[in-house]
Amino acid sequence: MLYHETPRFWELCQVVGKWVWVEFREKQPRNVTAGLSQLGFHWNRKRQVWQHPCGNFRTGTRRDPREKYPTFYPAD
Repeated sequence: MLYHETPRFWELCQVVGKWVWVEFREKQPRNVTAGLSQLGFHWNRKRQVWQHPCGNFRTGTRRDPREKYPTFYPAD
């Protein structure tokens, strides 16, 4: 869905386990964050990323999930 509807987000997204994360270097305008929210992403204040669970909800952890789960950038 990201690939077809928001190519800019597709280029930034990282798959962490079964979740999709979008991370920006700077704060984004409200219309960008509203667009992510409409797509089902939520802001993770601790990790400073927009996350989408893709139907795989988990409770929070102190460890960085990128250390536990395989990660990749699908646009690469």
